Amino acid sequence: MRHLVKHVTRYRYAAPVSYSIQTLRLTPRLDDHQRALRWHIQAPGDIQAQVDAYGNVAHTLILNRRHHEVEIQVTGQVEIEPRAQGHVGQEDHRLPVHVYCVPTALTHGDDAVRGFSGRVLPRGLSTPEDALSLAQAICDRVVFAPDDDTAGGEPSGAAQVLALGRGGSRDQAHLFLACARACGTPARYVSGYLYTQEDQAVAHAWADIWLPEPGWVSVDVTHRRFASDRHCRLAVARDHDSASPVRWLHGQGADMSTQISVTMQAGA
Repeated sequence: MRHLVKHVTRYRYAAPVSYSIQTLRLTPRLDDHQRALRWHIQAPGDIQAQVDAYGNVAHTLILNRRHHEVEIQVTGQVEIEPRAQGHVGQEDHRLPVHVYCVPTALTHGDDAVRGFSGRVLPRGLSTPEDALSLAQAICDRVVFAPDDDTAGGEPSGAAQVLALGRGGSRDQAHLFLACARACGTPARYVSGYLYTQEDQAVAHAWADIWLPEPGWVSVDVTHRRFASDRHCRLAVARDHDSASPVRWLHGQGADMSTQISVTMQAGA
């Protein structure tokens, strides 16, 4: 399936600042099943591209002039092939898969998380069906709060998500990663777009797990299913902090509001 994408991100500072840096991960990954046919990022300054350690295309945007707002527009077309049971490829050899077993501040599992994982997966996580069972259990325990994905704030860590019992797709993905890693299964965070219906899409997060066979399997935790050709992958990493579509540094004491809109259309 081919999708046309338009993504507008706008940050407005409470007071003008003279210096800011943004890291943009807004270019679809080149994976076995996905490729960008055309892609353009429009930003209010020069951007420098690089490929990070995870294989994501990252751009750095630096503004050295006084400003109170940053608007970033992305347009393009991406082709995504259907996947059987969420299979997205083998090891890419940039990093050993066991890097994705190492917990982070956002995916650290406390006793409650480890206990939850053990009850849901008493025999461990070794099949794609186990991954769906874990996603189901997380959704039963953590009420999905879509506004948490679009409010512009930082996501919660796995232990906090489990304790609160609510969160956005980013939060549910972090809990999934913590549970998978508690089982000794490599798991990584995925940021991207989810095509929901005609002319509409949302910024979304989900997770990949590594199984010896068939390799990386992608699971939409929030919707309790394997990722499909309706999921456009922008970045992967150990957690949200290294895969966020836009991360910024800004002037001291600046408060920010965020507006994000995504339009995604099926195209020929």
